[in-house]
Amino acid sequence: MSDRPSDRVVVALDVGGTGMKCALVRPDGVVVRTERHPTDAARGPAAVVGTILDVAGGLADKARADGLTPIAVGIAVPGVVDEARGVAVWSANVGFRDVPLRDLTVKRLGLPTALGHDVRVGGLAEARLGAGRGTGHVLFVAIGTGIAAAHVVDGTAAVGAHGAAGEIGHILVRPDGPRCGCGRPGCLEAMASAAAIGRRYAELAGETVDAPVTAAEVAERAAAGEQLAGQVWQEAIEALADGLASGQALFDVATIVLGGGLAQAGDRLLTPLRAALHERMTFHREPQLVAAALGDEAGCLGAALLALDAVGVRDHQEKR
Repeated sequence: MSDRPSDRVVVALDVGGTGMKCALVRPDGVVVRTERHPTDAARGPAAVVGTILDVAGGLADKARADGLTPIAVGIAVPGVVDEARGVAVWSANVGFRDVPLRDLTVKRLGLPTALGHDVRVGGLAEARLGAGRGTGHVLFVAIGTGIAAAHVVDGTAAVGAHGAAGEIGHILVRPDGPRCGCGRPGCLEAMASAAAIGRRYAELAGETVDAPVTAAEVAERAAAGEQLAGQVWQEAIEALADGLASGQALFDVATIVLGGGLAQAGDRLLTPLRAALHERMTFHREPQLVAAALGDEAGCLGAALLALDAVGVRDHQEKR
């Protein structure tokens, strides 16, 4: 096992309801090993925690076997996360309820550990290593089944007083709109998430569709000139522009980075969204609106950055 700085690595895990993306990451942001493992959240939170600890321990052992020195562990999880205490407070996808995941990892692996929120660490990575690099003030917005954001200033993501900062998906954009999963009607998430776009299309199409239509398919049909798809897509664009305009009024960022599944629509999303956001700007400075650059690596990279920050190693973002 080497003591050279160039051989130090962080064990990084990005835990989702379906799978875990895992990596060994050097302080300069270079990934030296990747793995994927099933989460199998249906087994219950205790079993999921056991798998997280087993996978993290296995990665640390593999690092040592390759002559590398694991110096910390970074773990990203969905839901409400108390980063200061290292507790996964609540997660619908994984079933966590007040799980002291940081302390459990430290006890098992004997390494300093940082626990973060999956979207916040993704935003951290995009701000320091990805599409928002060098711009200082970044709002990272992940649009998938839901919508969440991370506000990153000078490489640090705001956590909030209760670990719940960045819930831009629950900005009210349509008071008479469909009911959101949170219980209130008209949230941005209920109008413009990938799941909402698919539901809206199915609702308007009625019996003319035989199978569920994804947001990506709605985007494709809209681009091909289908009137119904075009209507649904434009509704989502307008709602998303309203939500982003509210975000810009609150945070005054230089760059908005769009990630998540919906961002894979590329210019079909970005071009009309830029125009709609431009229309909503009055005295606010218009932010640069760009697609995320790191793909599904962002969560692992961000978890690694969080862990490196926790152990006082922060020279990586300028070197990638």
